[in-house]
This record gives sequence, structure tokens and C-alpha cells, in this order.
Amino acid sequence: MTRLLRRYGPGAPGPAIVGALFALCVLLLPAPSVARAETPLDLDATGHVTDTVGALGRRRPQVEAALARLAGRDVQLYVTYVHDFSGRTGREWADATADRNGLGPHDVLLAVATSPRQFAVSAAQDSGFRAEQLQQVATVAISPALKAHDWAGAAIGAADGYRSVLAGQAVRPPVIVPGRSDPGSSGLLPGDRRFWAPVAAGALLCLAGLLLRRQRRRRARRRVTVVPFRAPVTVSASTEPGLARMAQPLTPLPDLETEASLNLVATDDAVRTSAEELSFAVAQLGEAATLPFAEAVGYARSELAAAFRLRQRLDDAPAHDDDFRRHALDEICSRCTSANRRLDAEAAAFDRLRALKANAAVVLDRTEDAARALEPRIDAAENALFALRRRCTEDALAPVWRYPAEARDRLAFAGAALEEAHTALAEGDRDRAAVSVRAAEAALSQARTLAAAALRHAHELNGATRRLAAALADAEAAAAGRAEGAAFDLLTAVRREAACERTDPRAVLRRIDEAAAAFDDLLPPDDPGRAARTRTRTGRAVLAARARVAGARDFIATHRGAVGARARTRLAEAERHLALTRGDPTEADRAETLALQARTAAERDVGVYGVAHAMPDTARPARALGGALLGGIVLAGLLPATFGGGATRGRLAAPER
Repeated sequence: MTRLLRRYGPGAPGPAIVGALFALCVLLLPAPSVARAETPLDLDATGHVTDTVGALGRRRPQVEAALARLAGRDVQLYVTYVHDFSGRTGREWADATADRNGLGPHDVLLAVATSPRQFAVSAAQDSGFRAEQLQQVATVAISPALKAHDWAGAAIGAADGYRSVLAGQAVRPPVIVPGRSDPGSSGLLPGDRRFWAPVAAGALLCLAGLLLRRQRRRRARRRVTVVPFRAPVTVSASTEPGLARMAQPLTPLPDLETEASLNLVATDDAVRTSAEELSFAVAQLGEAATLPFAEAVGYARSELAAAFRLRQRLDDAPAHDDDFRRHALDEICSRCTSANRRLDAEAAAFDRLRALKANAAVVLDRTEDAARALEPRIDAAENALFALRRRCTEDALAPVWRYPAEARDRLAFAGAALEEAHTALAEGDRDRAAVSVRAAEAALSQARTLAAAALRHAHELNGATRRLAAALADAEAAAAGRAEGAAFDLLTAVRREAACERTDPRAVLRRIDEAAAAFDDLLPPDDPGRAARTRTRTGRAVLAARARVAGARDFIATHRGAVGARARTRLAEAERHLALTRGDPTEADRAETLALQARTAAERDVGVYGVAHAMPDTARPARALGGALLGGIVLAGLLPATFGGGATRGRLAAPER
């Protein structure tokens, strides 16, 4: 590239333009097709099969019959078919989908990616299946079917294989019925020469025009008379944070603290909203078409994570000198600015790709289908929580007790927005229709999150209840021969609590593990049962940390219109420690503690914000609008938030009538 510039001199195209020309030439070469990927998704609320690629066809009833036969053994098998695992490993994708949908200990998820012919099974440690049993079913009953593209046979083989394992019988291979090699493939995709050739040709013409315009400007500048005077540089009071701050007088440290906190909140909102709308764009247009925007969101997330990490360091050591704090706060503002700029830079292209105003009618139909599918899921969440009232305390249910009602408020807001969109389309006002559809999409996303969180919490309480007996037996084994001491007193109190008619099973389970750990600390390191009990407790600690972090994440995401920087910072740090856990109980405990702090701080912020709209005697429209404001679904002026940074996320405004 340097040689090229030297050869053609200063009037030659700049490096960026030459690089763009080179990239466009590469695009004209034959390239492998890029297929649509699937992020972890919501499972079908009406059954156990989620087929996004049409893999089953007419054999779907056979699969459902096999799953029903397994359900008679008190094990639920869920099967999902997607094109690929979005760049994740199959296990990561399956576990993320299971967590997203609140699957419990006796629920098993079989995830099949048809394009790479891969599969993964997500099962809890206390599912009742040993690792070798799961591996046997995978090897004997699932893999042979997938090798022959028998997508239905893989699910049938899995269901019959798990049933055989539970009955103590040998696992048998399925009857193979070969199928299509790639049922999720599509036609003309980015990466296809027929797609890129006209696009590249048009882009080349645009670049040629830019080069011509640039040369004309150069010639015009040579003709301008230069005046030997330089005006003093004036820096606006609204200069963006970062290096430009050096041209200003130093901001007082308390004001800089406030500015950094506001930047963190605004940037976190922008990243969350952008990620949410990106998921709708992926569903509408596919992973390949939205890849540049996914990369922008990933970059913004990394910058925001670094900013939150700096904020956490300042909170952990508040006694740092003023120079250190100023440097760290400046860096936080700079990182947030960088994240927002990247999202803002992609906002216009995102609008052109999605064309929400032009496609308002199509998106409206899809959104209405999603709204109808969500109603039974909210009912299921509410019924699950009511069923637990007989044996769980109010404290155990409190974190999610209002979630079904809040989900219905979000759903009501979405319904009103969809009605408005219908009216706007009937009047030929596509701009207003796009605004309403986008608001409905965001409201449905939060309603879905609230319903899933309530269901997951119910599954966690049920799982904790089932694990109580085994945990108590482990604690009794560790306490064998001891009848005094603080650990024994704790175990005695926990026994009484576990025997109560209504308990908080997660809290009881935690206290049982604390007592057992205290007893094990008194045993020699080579005690035969100590290591096994420690591993079991570690597994339960990781599950508890994952649940606590997910609960804090869902609450902040659906109430972010009121949540401040402290809660968001603690959540970011909790997620970081959870990712570092890998069986380390210390990291799991740290993640759980931080998630609890994040949830507590977020609830305090919501309380200060005021939720009068949530009172039972408040009319539904007022509650729905209040919920939309609380959730950050709409911004000032009741405009829906969109993909983009701080400068563009409120751009989707209908023109004045």
C-alpha cells in the first residue's frame, strides 16, 4: 500500500479508499455461502419441539409421540433444530438456551444444528442421568441418525434411549430414515457471487465519484488565498469526554464522578437496546446480513465492560488519590464515548437494512404473532408461582412475584402500540406505523424476559426442594459422631427449618451446605467422603450463583429506566466473576454476592423512582405506560428507543401531522 501511494503521489487515493477498493474486488471472487445463524432462542411454548429450519416435516408427530412416551418417566425432553450455533460450541448454545427458558433439573434439551450436523445435550447435574449414560445415548441413538441426515430419528432415538436408561435396559440404535442434508439452507445469500457482483459494482461507482470530488476539492484549495491569521481555538462546553477534555479547564472531581455515572447508564441503555433490536433484525433478515451490526454491538459491549471494570476498581478502593481517580473517570467517559460512536456510526446503515418504515406491515404481522404466543407463556408463569405458594415463603417468591403482572402491562402497551400501527397503516402513514411497531417490539421483548424469569425462578425453587434431602444427608454424614459446636447448632436449626410446611428452599439449601462445609473442615484432608461432598457443594454453589446473576440481569434489563450506575456496575462485575468460575467456589460466591448487591441497589433505585403506576387500583393504560417508561422502552417524548448510541437512539420519530 505504501509503494502504491509513493508511485502515484499525494493526489492518489488515500489508504482507506484503496483498501475499500481492494475489499470490493475480493468480494467479486467466488465465496462460500454464509448461512443464517441462530442465537439462543425461546422454545415453543405450546410443545416440546422447536423447529426453526423445517427439519422434521411430516415426521413431527412421530417425534412428539416419542417425547410423550419419555414424559411418562417424569423426564421432559425438549428438542430444537437450528441452522447453526452462532459461533458458539454446541454445549454453550444448549446451556444458554436452557437457562433462557428456565429448564429445570428433570428437563433435558437436545439442540441440533443442521448445517454443520452437530448436536449438544444440556442436562443438569442432578437430572438423574450419569455422564456415561448421556454419552451412551448420544453415541448409540443420536449420532447414527444425524450422520444419515435423519433429523427426526435423532430426536426419537434420544427419547427412546433415555427411556431405556431409566428402565435399566440397553440403548438401541434408531431405525434410520435418511433425509435432506441441509433443510435450513436458503437461496441467494451474502457470499454468493450473484448477490455481491451488482452490489460491488454500484459501490465502485460511488467510490469513483468520491475520488473525483476529492480531486476537485484539492484543486479548489490551491486557488484559495491564505490569510496569515489564526483565530483562537474555542472549545464548546459540550465537548465530548475523552482527549478533547484536555483543552478545557479541569472539571471538579464531584462533577466528573456524576458525568461518568451518567455516561455508564446511558451507554448501558444504548447497548442493551441495540442488542435487543439486533435480535429482531436477525430474525427478520438472518445472521449474515446483520453481521456488521453484531460486530458493532460486540465492540460497544467490550468498551462498556472495560468502563464498568474501572468503575468497580474505584468503588473497591475509594481512597485513591485525586489524580488516579480523575484519570480513571476520564477513561470511563472515553470508553463510553467510543462505544456510543461505534453504534451511532452504524445507525443509518441499520435503518437502511431493516427498512422498518417500508416493511412496517410485514413486521406488524410478525409482532402480532409473537404477542399471541406470549399470552399462554405469561399464564404458565403465573400458575407456576401460585402453585408454589403452598410450600414456599413469601420471601422465596418475592423476587419474581410481580413479574407476570408486569409482563401483562408490557403486553398491554404492545397491544396499544399495535393498534396504533394498524390505524397508521390504514391512513397510509408508514412513519407513524414504524414508530408504533418498534415500541411494540421492545415491550414484547421485556414481557418475554419477565415471563421467562418467573418460570426459571419457579424451576429453581422446585430444583432446590428436590436437592434438600440429598444435601441434608451429606451434612449428616459429615457431622457423624459430633453432637455439639456451632456447626451442629446450625445443622439442628436447619433441620427444623427444612421440616416447616413453607420454606425458602434455596436459603435452606445454602445453610445446609454451610453447616456441612463447617463439619468437613474438621475432618482430615484425606477423608474419603470429604472430596465428593465438596464437589457436590461446589456444583450447587455455581448453580446458585448463575441463578442470582440471571435474576439481577433480568430485573435491571426490565427496569432500566430507573436503575443507576451502581447496580449496573455490580452486575457487570458479577457476570465477569461468573465467567471465571469454572468450578471455583470462591468465584461463584463472589459472583453471587455481587449479583445480590446489584439487585438490592436496583430495587432501591426503582423505589426512589416511584412506581405509583404499579398500584392495583391504577388503570391498566396508566400502568402500561408507566411500565414502558420504567423499562426504558420509550424515551423522553414517548419515542421508542432504537439501535444506536446516544446521538441516534431516539431518531425514530414520526413527522408532525
